[in-house]
Amino acid sequence: MNKILKKTILKGDVSIPPSKSDTQRALICAALSTGISVIYNIGKSDDEKSMLKNIRILGAEIEYISENTLKIKGIEKIPEFLEFNVGESGLGLRLLGGLCATQKGIHHIYGKGSLINRDQSFFEKYLTKYGIEISSNSGKVPLVFKGYINKDQIEVEGSLSSQYISGLLIGLSLSNSIKEITVNNINSIPYINMTINTMREFGINIENKSHKIFKINSSQNFKSCEYHVESDWSSASFWLVAAAIGHDIRICGLDHKSKQADIYLLEALKLAGCNINYNIDSYSIDALDLKSFNFDATHCPDLFPALVVLASKCNGKSQIKGVSRLLNKESNRANVIKDEFGKIGVDIELDGDNMIVIGNSILSSAVVDSKNDHRIAMSLAIIGTTIEGGIEIQNAEAVTKSYPGFWNDLEQVS
Repeated sequence: MNKILKKTILKGDVSIPPSKSDTQRALICAALSTGISVIYNIGKSDDEKSMLKNIRILGAEIEYISENTLKIKGIEKIPEFLEFNVGESGLGLRLLGGLCATQKGIHHIYGKGSLINRDQSFFEKYLTKYGIEISSNSGKVPLVFKGYINKDQIEVEGSLSSQYISGLLIGLSLSNSIKEITVNNINSIPYINMTINTMREFGINIENKSHKIFKINSSQNFKSCEYHVESDWSSASFWLVAAAIGHDIRICGLDHKSKQADIYLLEALKLAGCNINYNIDSYSIDALDLKSFNFDATHCPDLFPALVVLASKCNGKSQIKGVSRLLNKESNRANVIKDEFGKIGVDIELDGDNMIVIGNSILSSAVVDSKNDHRIAMSLAIIGTTIEGGIEIQNAEAVTKSYPGFWNDLEQVS
C-alpha cells in the first residue's frame, strides 16, 4: 500500500493507542497466573494479536468483556510440547523464548516477514552452556528448545537486547529454586524496569542489584490481577514531534509518570527549545525557534525516527547517540533512515555510534519506502506534511505492527 502525503497544517486531538510492549508483558504474565486476570486497554496491533494467539496455545482461556478489555484465565501447567508463531514480533519471540528455555519439553518458535532475517543467536550463544539444547536456522527462526536451563546461576550478555533478559526473568520465575541472572553490558534499562514492574503487579518480586544481578526467590507464584495497559509513548513520539515542528496537535491519554523508555522524548524536546504543556493526561507543545541538540538514545532506540524528524527542523547540527542499537530492528534502521530521509533532502551522517542530522535543509518531494518498518513509515508521514509537493510512502501498511489506526488518526487531524 502506498500513501501520498501533502503539505498541510495538522490540527486537533490525537488519542494515543495502547502500548504493545506493556500489553505483551501483561498478557504472558496473566497466562502464567493462578486465577482470572482482567486486562484493560488492549490494543489491536499485529504484535498484540500475535501474543493473544500464543497465550491461547499456551493454554490460557480468553474472554472479551468489551472491545479492549479481556478476562484471562491462567494455566495450571505448561505443556511439554509447544509451537508458537510470533509473526514479526521480536518482543514476542524473546518473551516466549525465555519461557521455552526455562521449561521442560520440546518447544518451537516460528516467525515471518522481517523477523526471519533478524538475528536471535543469543539463545544458542549464551544459554546452551546451562543444560538446554537449542537449534536454529543459523541464528534465526525457527528456533527449537529441548530441555531447560538447569542451573541456578546464569550469566548472559545484555547489549544485544533487553528483551532477552525480560523473557528470562519471566521464565525463571516459574522455578522451584532461587535463580540469579548476571547481565553484562545491559542496554534499554527502562524496558527491564517495565518488565519488573509488570511482574510485581502479578505477584512476582525481582531483587535488582544495580541492573547487574537479578535475583528471583522461589517462594513466589504469578497471581491474577486487574491490569491497566498504558498508552504508548513510542506511538506518541511522532505526534509530539509533529506538534514541536509547528502542527497544532494535542496528544491525549499519556501517563506523565510512565516507566516507558520513550517518555524520554520529552527531554529531547526540551533540549531543542520546546515549551511542553501538560494538563491531566494531554500534552501540547509550543513551537518555538528550534535549536540543535545532542541526545543519547541508547536506552530508547525506538525514538530515532521521530528524533530525526525533530532534528531536521532544528537550526544547526544535532547528534543522536545509540546507532548500534538499530542494527537488528524491523529494518537496518540506521541505513534506512539515512537513505529514505536523504531522498527528501535531509542531510544525515553516520559516525560510529552517532547519527548526525543537519537541520533546516531544503526538503523536496520524493517517493520514499518504509522498508516495511512501522516507525520509518510514521516518521516519514509526519515530515511529509511539511514538504511542498508532498511525498509518496511505499509499504505504508507497515504501521499495523504497532499502530493500525495511524493513518486514520492522521486523516482526522489533516
